[in-house]
Amino acid sequence: MKYQIKETQDLKEKEIEHILQLWDISAWNAMKSAYFITFFKDSEFHFLLDTDENILAVMRVNFDFTLEIAGNEYSFAEVVGLVSAHKKKGYGAALVRHFKENAVQRNLEAIGFCHSDLRPFYEKCDIEILHDKAKMIKESIGSEWVNSEDDDILIFHTTQERKELLNQLSPQNNAYLMTKE
Repeated sequence: MKYQIKETQDLKEKEIEHILQLWDISAWNAMKSAYFITFFKDSEFHFLLDTDENILAVMRVNFDFTLEIAGNEYSFAEVVGLVSAHKKKGYGAALVRHFKENAVQRNLEAIGFCHSDLRPFYEKCDIEILHDKAKMIKESIGSEWVNSEDDDILIFHTTQERKELLNQLSPQNNAYLMTKE
């Protein structure tokens, strides 16, 4: 197995098609490669590949992710879209471990999110989990701020100070997802 990182613009059309197939998000199924590259321009893709370069697992790192907490903005690399081509083979867990090592080496402030039912998976991967803190993140939907649908914040790598900031989130101390206009 081989761990590989690619910038969005370096992905081959076949790889983009395979990623979209693995993600299986109906609104994206017909996405063309050129649009994919534009849509995910602020991302990089992390892969676990077999000896024939087939994708065993993939995740996306979104660099366009900023939270406002108590009036200050904090940018993170957001880990999203983790999926394995074959369930229960350990490929997703192996990719998470490779990514965590890479984030530490690069000193990359990297967090992710999950629903509570995925806690055992991330615990097995030795990822620190801030339980029920993702619900304290508000996202702008139209003219309203609504709570995130995720339950937990996953700490892949960040400073102690930022981890404490995230751990202090509460109904009285929300974070707000800042989006570029």
